[in-house]
Amino acid sequence: MARTHDGDRGSNQAPSAEAPPTSPPAPFAEAPPTPGPADSRDAGAVRAFIEGFTGLLTQAGFPRTPARIFVALLTSDSSRLTAAELGEILKTSPASVSGGVRYLIQVGLVTAEGEPGSRRQHYRMPTDVWEEIVGLRDRQFARWVTELRDGVIALGPDTPAGARMAVTVRYFEFLSAEMSNLLARWRERGP
Repeated sequence: MARTHDGDRGSNQAPSAEAPPTSPPAPFAEAPPTPGPADSRDAGAVRAFIEGFTGLLTQAGFPRTPARIFVALLTSDSSRLTAAELGEILKTSPASVSGGVRYLIQVGLVTAEGEPGSRRQHYRMPTDVWEEIVGLRDRQFARWVTELRDGVIALGPDTPAGARMAVTVRYFEFLSAEMSNLLARWRERGP
C-alpha cells in the first residue's frame, strides 16, 4: 500500500469523483456564533411568565393587550421590540399590537423610536419604568384628591358623607406625600 499525502496508509486508487477532497479549514474562518443567555431560555417558560404576569396586571386594572405588550418588552433584553416582533412573541395581530402600544405610549410607559430610512418603529420601555408606574398612580391620586375636595364642598364638610370624603382626601394626600419621599429615597440609593 502506498502512503497518502498525510501519512496514512491508503490504497493506490485515485480519490473517487463522488467524494471531492476536503480542503483544510481557512486559518481565520469565523467561528459559529456562540449562544447567548437569551438563546438558552425556554421559550415556553417565557410565554408562561408573560401570560402569568399579564394576569396580575389585569387584576390590578391594566388593560389586557397593553399589559401583554408591556410584559413582552419587560422580558426583552434590549427592552426594545418592533410591532412585528411583539406580534410574533404574543401570537397576536398587528392591529392588536398597534392599539396596545398606542395606549402604552399615551400613558408614558413606552416610547416609539423610528429607524432611519424606514417606516418601522421600535417600541422601547424606559429603564425607570417602575418609577413611571408609581408616578402614574401618584398622578391619578392627585386627580382624585381634586375631585374629592369638590365632593366635600358639594356634600358639606359637616355631613357624614362629607366627613368621610374629607378623610379620603387626607388619606390620598398622605399617600402622595409619602410616595414622593419614598421615590426620592430610592433615587438617592440607586438601583
